[in-house]
Amino acid sequence: MRVATTWQPMNVMRTEWRINEIFHSLQGEGYHTGTAAVFVRFSGCNLRCDFCDTRHESGTMMGTDDIIAGVNQYPSAPLLVLTGGEPSLVIDDELIALLKHATGKTITIETNGTRPLPPGIDWITLSPKAGLPGGDLYPVVLQHCDELKVVYVGQDLSQYDHIEARYRFLQPCFVGDEVRYQRNISDTVAAVMREPRWRLSLQTHRILNIR
Repeated sequence: MRVATTWQPMNVMRTEWRINEIFHSLQGEGYHTGTAAVFVRFSGCNLRCDFCDTRHESGTMMGTDDIIAGVNQYPSAPLLVLTGGEPSLVIDDELIALLKHATGKTITIETNGTRPLPPGIDWITLSPKAGLPGGDLYPVVLQHCDELKVVYVGQDLSQYDHIEARYRFLQPCFVGDEVRYQRNISDTVAAVMREPRWRLSLQTHRILNIR
């Protein structure tokens, strides 16, 4: 883990961001499952997936110093996860550079891939929503990522063949209907067994009942 340097306020083009929440937990999904992380959840999304459980428009306007102070409450966590909503709608290279300088953490992002990303992000988790209800409003433009994490409801996996990823994960789509959710789990397990280049990702934070 990089050691955070003493933070001195710096001027950036954007002065405030709408933040849904900042919290400390374990990464529950994908490659970094089980790793302590600080999550910065940005408000707002350009998609309207019917299974999403985030209130996109709620949040508090926060300046850079406030965001950094919120993250630095948890100095032992090695990961900083930028999530949403869709963080690529609002982040820029200046914010990424400031977060790196001020926190010393590995900067990761969870994105739907419909917008380009600024440089400086250490780990890109691409979770495209194409083929899901409400997820086709904009095309996926990202073609490279560290991990490709697909929320699975039985869609054709060949549509992701062109995306270059170091790791590929299928994650059963969580829904409130237990019968439907169990079917999603069974279908995802079967798909991973058929397609061994994919690995199973579970929402372990739901299993553990943590954030």
